[in-house]
Amino acid sequence: MTVDAETHGAKADTHANAAPDASSQPESPRSPASLGFVMDVPVEVTVEIGRRSMKIAELLRIGPGSVLELDKAAGEPLDVYVNNRRIARGEAVVVGDRYGVRLTEVLSFEDVPAKSGGRT
Repeated sequence: MTVDAETHGAKADTHANAAPDASSQPESPRSPASLGFVMDVPVEVTVEIGRRSMKIAELLRIGPGSVLELDKAAGEPLDVYVNNRRIARGEAVVVGDRYGVRLTEVLSFEDVPAKSGGRT
């Protein structure tokens, strides 16, 4: 939609619903536009329901039907990692015949600890 407007004797075209000029707004360092060159890079997403430390003797005794008790209580949020860095927490859901995670908390960039070789 184009509207003609008269301004001090000069005629100008004004477009309704036009996007603001991208060059007039500074890009955030984390905006999709500034990260465009990495958008196709694959990352590994892992959901952790819990952990357990075991002695080798205990590990050798497990078999089909064994139950491993984990360190998290039932109902406690699951941790979501991207490339071994925790980025969110959520709850387990079933989507059709697959498992999924409903995110309940997404950590801000400042809350994500620096990489230290393992899961954080």
